[in-house]
Amino acid sequence: MQSVLRCLDLGSAGLVLLLSLVSLVLLEIFRLRFSRSRGPPGPTPLPFIGNLLQIIKDPLNTIRSMVQYGDLCTVYMGRKPMVVLNSYELVKEALVQNGTVFSGRPYMPLIEWVTKGYGITFVTYNHMWKQQRRFALHTLRNFGLGKKTVEERVVEEAHCLISEMLKHEGNLLNPTHLIMNAVSNIICSIVFGDRFDYDDKRFTRLLEILNENIRLFASAEGLTVNLLPFIKHLPGPQQKIHQNANALLEFIRDMVEEHRTTVDTENLRDFIDAYLVEMSKQESHEDSTFHEENLLMCTADLFLAGTLTTATTLRWGLIFMMNHPEIQDRCHEEIVRVLGYDRTPSMDDRARLPYTHATVHEILRFGNIAPLGVVHEATETTQLQGYTIPKGTQISPNLMAIMQDKEHWTYPDTFNPENFLDEKGQFCKNESFLPFSLGPRACLGETLARTELFIFFTTLLQRLRFSWPRDAAPFDMDGIMGVVRMPHPFHITLHSREHGRH
Repeated sequence: MQSVLRCLDLGSAGLVLLLSLVSLVLLEIFRLRFSRSRGPPGPTPLPFIGNLLQIIKDPLNTIRSMVQYGDLCTVYMGRKPMVVLNSYELVKEALVQNGTVFSGRPYMPLIEWVTKGYGITFVTYNHMWKQQRRFALHTLRNFGLGKKTVEERVVEEAHCLISEMLKHEGNLLNPTHLIMNAVSNIICSIVFGDRFDYDDKRFTRLLEILNENIRLFASAEGLTVNLLPFIKHLPGPQQKIHQNANALLEFIRDMVEEHRTTVDTENLRDFIDAYLVEMSKQESHEDSTFHEENLLMCTADLFLAGTLTTATTLRWGLIFMMNHPEIQDRCHEEIVRVLGYDRTPSMDDRARLPYTHATVHEILRFGNIAPLGVVHEATETTQLQGYTIPKGTQISPNLMAIMQDKEHWTYPDTFNPENFLDEKGQFCKNESFLPFSLGPRACLGETLARTELFIFFTTLLQRLRFSWPRDAAPFDMDGIMGVVRMPHPFHITLHSREHGRH
């Protein structure tokens, strides 16, 4: 009798559990239907996980397909809707004309786990963000951003990069580390006051874990932390993300301690010096956000942004040049015709190198390393194209759709510098060119990135020829979607152009 009752109890418990799960799923389905009926159209989401499976399985085609739903499209990142802006006009309306309304950042458990809510890039639109961004811009300008001094550093580093690359002339070379180190040295000279040799083992390891975390942030592990935040307390591959972030912060902490003992308030060397002095000045201010945690995270943000985006774009640039040797040769011929082999390029040369200038822009357009930009959030309930956008809604500009819009580009789906040239062969701008986004949250380092890309690219093509190894397999041009769209690992062969001199 007792065993029968026990079976009935287990059966009842199982039935209750099953009914509870069915009820939960039904409630979620009704919630989704109600939410979808009030917002812009989009692909059908699954209960609880939304459109994450589509995004993980085939991110680029999912992003490309969003335009079929119109200028506004809704995708679900888990249970939360994200409104995607598919046209230039709409991005301008939202991020520029209503900039403050759409300048928030959403709460993401993974980001919070790593940053603890400090820094610049992922902080929402508030007093702290305004203080930190204003200080960062002012300080970066003081240390040469947009001036000849930074340009001279880029020229010097470009020559170092060529010297390192020539050590591998005629042999297989994975250029990832050399390019990352060269680009990173520019922001390091501004932030840390120093550059790092290409064979510095600690710095090499730091760049490796940076690359790893960029991939992991948008991997299944990273997305799962955002979906189920409690797993950050459990052992598993997601712990690697936190370990890597801590390794970077430990590196910066060591730098800060070194600066703290040597800082001269009358002769500031770099961003860390300036921040330490500002911390002292602001001690008595109740609304100050200048403290140790923000120093570490703001420095990390500048280091990451100043390394990752430009280095990734240059790697795509090499791939495009190897895929299109005729474009590479035409750039080289123009550079040598104007500069010769010995004169280093400067930003003033852009007007005299229209084809090369156009090619750099086409690398940014077609390389498109941030197809959905960095996600924004509505800071208040507002209207957009007749739809009510509730406070807290995630917003993303579809930069891929805008920079491959058939109505705004002559050759939208192929790599072609003619997209930026007029009928006379002169460089011409295109308002749909938005690699750095728009509005108050536009890229902080746009000026630096433009300087680095033009000078590094022009110097490399002036002196070197790049090609695929003879047995190279066809290259997957979709790349790897992480925080940015990175190319798969690849090898190149390079040769000096010196033998072509007359």
